[in-house]
Amino acid sequence: MAIQTPDWVKHAVFYQIFPDRFARTSRPIDHPEMAVSLEPWDAPPTLEGYKGGDLWGVMENLDYLQDLGVTALYFTPIFQAASNHRYHTHDYYQVDPLLGGNRAFQALLAAAHDRQMRVVLDGVFNHASRGFFYFNDILENGPHSPWLDWFKIEDWPLSAYDGAKPANYVSWVNNRALPQFNHDNPAVREYIMRIGEYWIRQGVDGWRLDVPFEIKAEGFWQEFRDRIKAINPDAYIVGEVWTDARQWLDGTQFDGVMNYLFTGPTLAFAAGERVVREHVEIPDYYPYPALDAAGYADKIQALFSLYPWEIQLAQLNLLSSHDVARVGTVVGEDRTSLELAVLLQMTFPGAPSIYYGDEVGMMGGMDPDCRRGFPSPSAWHQELLHHYRTLIALRHDHPALRIGDYQVLYTEGLVYVFCRRLALGHGPTADYPTVIVAINGGATTATTAAFTLPGGISNPLRSLYGQGSLTQSGSGKTGILTIPARAGLILG
Repeated sequence: MAIQTPDWVKHAVFYQIFPDRFARTSRPIDHPEMAVSLEPWDAPPTLEGYKGGDLWGVMENLDYLQDLGVTALYFTPIFQAASNHRYHTHDYYQVDPLLGGNRAFQALLAAAHDRQMRVVLDGVFNHASRGFFYFNDILENGPHSPWLDWFKIEDWPLSAYDGAKPANYVSWVNNRALPQFNHDNPAVREYIMRIGEYWIRQGVDGWRLDVPFEIKAEGFWQEFRDRIKAINPDAYIVGEVWTDARQWLDGTQFDGVMNYLFTGPTLAFAAGERVVREHVEIPDYYPYPALDAAGYADKIQALFSLYPWEIQLAQLNLLSSHDVARVGTVVGEDRTSLELAVLLQMTFPGAPSIYYGDEVGMMGGMDPDCRRGFPSPSAWHQELLHHYRTLIALRHDHPALRIGDYQVLYTEGLVYVFCRRLALGHGPTADYPTVIVAINGGATTATTAAFTLPGGISNPLRSLYGQGSLTQSGSGKTGILTIPARAGLILG
């Protein structure tokens, strides 16, 4: 079977939005359920408090996102829930009233599509919440509830809130706020399938699937893919799988995963010993120990060996998310480390994903600190924002950086050089079919030994971004690079 992934994903730049923290609307909205007491926007975030970001606010910031170069939005959950992160779903068919409800989402979806932006939602289908109607009925009616078999009830009585007593039902990671569905029940399975279908029919462009590895029911994700793709063959299905995801990336389930196997090595190389270990030792993405160029090349080649190239081009490549400390904090607030990591991200196969605010210098440790309110423009790091904009524009301008193959050309010490190359005849002749990217992570200027350049380069390469120089010799077949300390260079 030939594996197919959506073409648009291969060319996309994603922006991940945690809706409660990105933007409050500036317009008057006549929704009494939104007229509530909220935490101060700039105060440190708390586990339970709401800051009141909403979907009208996102819509008012689409100009900013489009100017940044974003072409796709990924939202953490937006459905009605009694939590600021909304992973405790109450109703899968209702957008949370504090976000503006279904009306706000439909307006945002239309506005995004008018700008050719795609919208991907977070599907939390492993578990629901204590407030989810069918589980709440069990809490109210005990063994008389008609929905007992929708969940995994082990004994009576249930204790949904008192931790001193056994919960007597299965919940995700033993968090009794998150009762786990019984996916072997055909009615539960059909219920979840129809949720997926409903929102695709509403115009959503894909699903990011929360902890999909927890669902063990045979054929579940194969059926989910078949039913989603039957409605929209271009819908993107991306799973939250932190480690080797081969069992889900066989072409019958997901198009890609959140590519933490890219994240960890990239930070370990770009920041090295600057990575602050206390922020990274709990999540399973390992941006440590420090890597030299050869070590980074080994990690990247190991990653490439896992999945077919069609899958590699549809991976979601991130440096931060709502589940880990922000990249700026992880690298010890060292701006150069962050800039080098972004350069590697924006030149890597697959779709780069920016966690809201990273581009303006937001910091934050583990949850809830990584979920701060988006800062006002006066607090933006303008040079970092320019760095993001420039590299995103370069990615959009050069198809080789999106769909070209990837070849390591040189590794020595902390100097890493690779090329992205289009197949001959692919794309307009005005495009550069080969782009060379070089990183010097060392503390002093580096000059490489002569190395072989990719064949077929008929004209001298020129700088597209960054600092340094290339001397070509042997009729253009070899090159010597000189790169300043802790800098990157892109040539085309």
